[in-house]
Amino acid sequence: MMLQSSRAAWFRLKSSFFLLTLLVWDGLSLAAGGGGASDQNFPLPLDSYADKDLDLFGKLAFRIEQDPFNLVALVIFLCAITHTFFAGKIAHYAHVVQERHIKRRIESGNAGMGADDVSFLGKLLHFLGEVEAIFGIWVLALMGAIAASKGWGTVVYYVNSKVVYIEPMFVVVIMTIAATRPILNFSEALLRSFAKLGKESVAAWWLSILTLAPILGSFITEPAAMTIAAMLLSKQFYRLKPNDTFKYATLGLLFVNISVGGTLTNFAAPPVLMVAAPWDWSTGYMLTNFGWKAVLGIVIANAVYFLIFKGHFKQLEEYKESHRQSEVEVTASDDSKNVPFWVTGVHILFLVWTVINAHYPVLFIGGFLFFLGFKDMTPQHQNRLELKTAILVGFFLAGLVNHGGVQGWWIAPVLSSLGETPLMLAATTLTAFNDNAAITYLATLVPDFTEGLKYAVVAGAVTGGGLTVIANAPNPAGQSILSKFFTNKSVNPLNLLLGAIIPTIILGTVFMIF
Repeated sequence: MMLQSSRAAWFRLKSSFFLLTLLVWDGLSLAAGGGGASDQNFPLPLDSYADKDLDLFGKLAFRIEQDPFNLVALVIFLCAITHTFFAGKIAHYAHVVQERHIKRRIESGNAGMGADDVSFLGKLLHFLGEVEAIFGIWVLALMGAIAASKGWGTVVYYVNSKVVYIEPMFVVVIMTIAATRPILNFSEALLRSFAKLGKESVAAWWLSILTLAPILGSFITEPAAMTIAAMLLSKQFYRLKPNDTFKYATLGLLFVNISVGGTLTNFAAPPVLMVAAPWDWSTGYMLTNFGWKAVLGIVIANAVYFLIFKGHFKQLEEYKESHRQSEVEVTASDDSKNVPFWVTGVHILFLVWTVINAHYPVLFIGGFLFFLGFKDMTPQHQNRLELKTAILVGFFLAGLVNHGGVQGWWIAPVLSSLGETPLMLAATTLTAFNDNAAITYLATLVPDFTEGLKYAVVAGAVTGGGLTVIANAPNPAGQSILSKFFTNKSVNPLNLLLGAIIPTIILGTVFMIF
């Protein structure tokens, strides 16, 4: 009861803070006369820098000289990245602060008083330790810096005219639909048909999820595939308590596979979406130049990790067998298997509608509202709507695109100064520090890119999509779903990097030599 009261109090606090923020933001906008004078040349267009004759470092120095705010934006972005590496420790300290607060309340005889049992400092630290919130938090610093340097009108102009929020909105909708009981059951049934080939052992499930779900991402989009894969891994693998090494190896493999698994089509992977229209890349082109290589790389990477951790599967199987009775009891009490096919079919139609209209928020958000209505009409076949995770991921991406919009001044010259192999390696590396969709988008702005260079930058961007949480748009979704299985309910960035490095090398090698 006390826990429920604490959660309710925290929810009210967050809601009040959110509403207060909106009111303050709106008030400042009105005070500025609807935004006031704005610098509509912010950020400076990349083709406005007259620095073609300079070397790379000369270009970067010149661009900072042309607009010193470039350096400010980079420093803020680096601060946000650094913050992500300390998220786990901040989250741990948040728990320590909360426990100390409760202990003091108990000693004073005031424990159990509902909202007063919630430590404001503890909750604040918990918020600062949420990886999905970090880039949004640092957007406040970015907006403040823009306002101080360029004026409030420029802030309003930038966030309304220069930053595109379609992808964050799309991810919230697609994740929410993909996490519903009918879609998860349908996906589980599909993957179970392959897991049965291995008698539904832990290893069979592990291989089925990490092989088929990423490829499925080419058709239902990567965010949806990530949601489904993470949910199933949670049920079929992580709940069996593998050791930390195996946990991070599987998470890194999942992130890498999802990143490359969406390249069989030209609409499912965010980094491919950025270049499909400008470079006229059709689904046929993607399948013949990227898709089959991605599938080959996924199979090889899975096989390598399977051989490395082969002995661990036996331990997990023993744990599964020892808990078989409780598993049966949970399954028997869950009516999620009894979803009528027509309900599943309607959910699939809503999923397809969202994917087809991914570029048109009015259509996919409108469809989402109809979906919510249908969900309310079939409550007996639905689970609780998972909005928190989806909204956090959307918030993460919205923060990232705000930062990414002012990073082109240094990313574009770095990309354009390299040959094919160095470019691929650079794109892979840069992806670890920026969303891979931002990397490929900036590549479309570089003039005179040959077909070889185009291939190299996209191959590098999707290859590096598993190195960090910020490397690929769907990664925060996977982390949000699976973080509860890690120490302090937080994914350590260095351990994730180590877990993803082997499949990254394998996929990069496949893309290079074939």
